[in-house]
Amino acid sequence: MGSLIHNNGICPEPEPDTGGWGIQIVESEFPVMKKTQTGAYLTWEDIGVSVSSSNRSVGKEQILTGVTGYAKPGEIVAIMGPSGCGKSTLLDSLAGRLASNIRHSTGRILINGRKQRLTYGTMSYMAQEQVLTWTLTVKETVYYSAELQLPKSMPKSEKRQRADRTIREMGLQDSLNTRIGGWGIKGLSGGQRRRLSICLELLTHPKILLLDEPTSGLDSASSYYVMNQIVKLTHEYQMTVLTAIHQPSSQVFGLFNNLCLLSLGKAVYFGPTFAANQFFAVNGFPCPDLQNPADHYLMTINTDFNEDTIGGKILVEKVIEELAASYKSSNIYKKVRSDIDTLCAVEGDIIEKKGSLQANFMTQCLVLTERSFKNMYRDLGYYWLRLCIYIGLGSALGTLFYQIGLGFDSVNARISMLMFVSTFLTLLAIGGFPSFVEEMKVFQLERLNGHYGVGSFVVSHTISSTPYLLVISLIPGAIAYSLVGLQREPRLFIYFSLVVFVSMLLVEGLMMLVAAVVPNLLMGIISGAGIVGLMILGAGFFRLPNDLPYFFWKYPLYYISLHRYALQGLYKNEFKGLKFPQYVGGPPTVDGEMILNSALHIETGVSKWIDLGILFGMAVAYRIILFCTIKAIERVRPIIKAFMSKSTFGN
Repeated sequence: MGSLIHNNGICPEPEPDTGGWGIQIVESEFPVMKKTQTGAYLTWEDIGVSVSSSNRSVGKEQILTGVTGYAKPGEIVAIMGPSGCGKSTLLDSLAGRLASNIRHSTGRILINGRKQRLTYGTMSYMAQEQVLTWTLTVKETVYYSAELQLPKSMPKSEKRQRADRTIREMGLQDSLNTRIGGWGIKGLSGGQRRRLSICLELLTHPKILLLDEPTSGLDSASSYYVMNQIVKLTHEYQMTVLTAIHQPSSQVFGLFNNLCLLSLGKAVYFGPTFAANQFFAVNGFPCPDLQNPADHYLMTINTDFNEDTIGGKILVEKVIEELAASYKSSNIYKKVRSDIDTLCAVEGDIIEKKGSLQANFMTQCLVLTERSFKNMYRDLGYYWLRLCIYIGLGSALGTLFYQIGLGFDSVNARISMLMFVSTFLTLLAIGGFPSFVEEMKVFQLERLNGHYGVGSFVVSHTISSTPYLLVISLIPGAIAYSLVGLQREPRLFIYFSLVVFVSMLLVEGLMMLVAAVVPNLLMGIISGAGIVGLMILGAGFFRLPNDLPYFFWKYPLYYISLHRYALQGLYKNEFKGLKFPQYVGGPPTVDGEMILNSALHIETGVSKWIDLGILFGMAVAYRIILFCTIKAIERVRPIIKAFMSKSTFGN
């Protein structure tokens, strides 16, 4: 391959005067498209991104350094490079979705020459990680997404037609009724899931479309078919498309307009795709005949096998440094800078959110409720497995305390049984945490793309989960209640079931809150169990209310523990109206209210319905806190990132 040649220009043919490769860029070959009101011109200059390093002496590790480029309507920019070169980080940076441990140091990102926030309907981002509701079919997934994303003024029939057309364009018409698949269900293949994810982002025909590895898991023919469809839609709807792609075939590579080639976080090349071959040729690395240019570029700048050399002499890092330096001093880089200046010279229209876009709040709630209800019904681990476990525990509890009667020795049995129902049975709601985490992942992805609001998600999840929690409360509760032989009045059983139902609703709201703050599965389960365990300890059973230490346990834990109100309500519901026969050394009969006052330290002057009302109020409060927490995370996270970035790079 030879040594590097510092001739920083490109032309289709050798110069006749010198016989060598010179610099000749014809202006018409790189036209800057005239701005239109409907297009989105995206430019980024000197983007630098770093991540906190585990090595304290280093402090931070640079992921991207001085990356510059642009994307125009009706064109596709391919971002290529070896693994770990910063392709996904560049897309995240352009979309404003950098992770919390990543700090954005330098650079300027403009849309139509303005620094503006992308709103719903202007950008769609297909992330590399596939996050889909695995219990739904292809048809259901796309239909529900169409109902949420497409304008509320569009008739439902047209939304279905748009969804069907998009499914056909991605070649999924034969998999309409196939479930996505997950635990215990063989569903779509990896490539089909990838195409389904692309379907969801193409529904609205966004102004800016970012795709991270859209062809992963696809064979060469499917990759070309999918990318060719994206090219057609890009031209038809004048979308601005950027795609991070890994080793495309020569046919797919020929579909791209511009190429952004990264390695070690540096821009080795940005410019027209057809000119990249000559850029490598004039710098001493021509592409061999009959070889895919994309393969040649990646082999030249791949750093995964750092001990190898190119041509037996030059290390890969040296090649990358020389190519990056050669590119920065080339006329093609100057032309890119000139194009960016031209695009940013005149500020275009501000891309604003249109009122006709997106479904209204009521439609969002209805669609999300139906989708969530169907997911809960089909996911055996969401509620059905818990129902079986609750039935088993209810039967075990009933046989353990079978027909305890009205003797004085039944007092302790009633207390123990009610304590188990109000605390440990509700504790099992933590078992739904893995399903909550998966649902939160889908929500966060769709929320980032603006499919619906936080309020719609919170309300719909509450409505869809209520019937299942009611069934879980009634069936096992009726089994335990009848076998134990508690008071037989229907109104007392109804109250008993309501307390169990609201307690489960409360614990589920708490676990949703934990899932929003701690999305890690193991840490979330531990955190949730720890919080519920503390509330059980402070409920007034293991230490009576009057004996609780004042600091922390009495104030505030005893008053904010949901199990306290559940336990007190069940105590009052069962003991009021009962009279127990005498015991040795005691009065002739023992009144239930006497037990509540003296033995359990329960205030009988407060109605049991007040305890139930407080539980309902706490259930509502937990959902409101969930809403506020998600909102706060969305607002605080950019502030924290900005502060960290300022402090880090200031130092």
